[in-house]
Amino acid sequence: MIVSHAHRFIFLKTKKTAGTSMEIALSGICGPDDVITPIPDRDEAERRRLGRRGPQNCRLGIRRYRSQDALALLLHRQILRFHNHTPALEIRRLLPREVWDGYFKFCFDRNPWDKAVSHYYWQGGESLFPSVKDFLLSGRGQPYSNFKLYSIRGFLAMDEVYRYEEIDSALADISERLGLDTPLRLPEFRAKSGHRADRRHYREILSAEEAEMIGVACAREIRLLGYEF
Repeated sequence: MIVSHAHRFIFLKTKKTAGTSMEIALSGICGPDDVITPIPDRDEAERRRLGRRGPQNCRLGIRRYRSQDALALLLHRQILRFHNHTPALEIRRLLPREVWDGYFKFCFDRNPWDKAVSHYYWQGGESLFPSVKDFLLSGRGQPYSNFKLYSIRGFLAMDEVYRYEEIDSALADISERLGLDTPLRLPEFRAKSGHRADRRHYREILSAEEAEMIGVACAREIRLLGYEF
């Protein structure tokens, strides 16, 4: 995730939506006071190669600690910090209210059936799970729904949720909203790619039962973004 005071935006990183590539792109416009959370080592190497800012300002100052946070620090050495997939509820809690209320908050989501299949292969595919159904029931398939990350108590917390499938027009819109002289571009290097060998359309992979399971679990983002199987 990124909080840019230089450009007054909050980028919430969802799962399986090119979030790491977006972080690399956005870190190129960040200033020294902005919050940038770490990404995997391989992707950090690419970010350094491109001359972009790396992780910075992730730890919260002691003034942001509430009494329970201070107790957790004393008893468990639990440091208050932003992390990769910090949900909206936690971001709101950790930021000054004027930042949360005044900055442009955005994220991406993706067709949930396509996202679930992508996540299935990223987690090992057939080598670990005989079917997508087994994967969904294993507990490791839970992150294919992102709605809980960008909502607070069931209500949308972002100013904009862009569709992953329309990423080019989303980049243009974000660039315009932020008043950038040079439009944002994702790096040619795509983070976390190469996990999926089976490139069939998700409709050819998912059974009717699996499609229904995903549709029920992701009903809120399906309604929000108008996705169809």
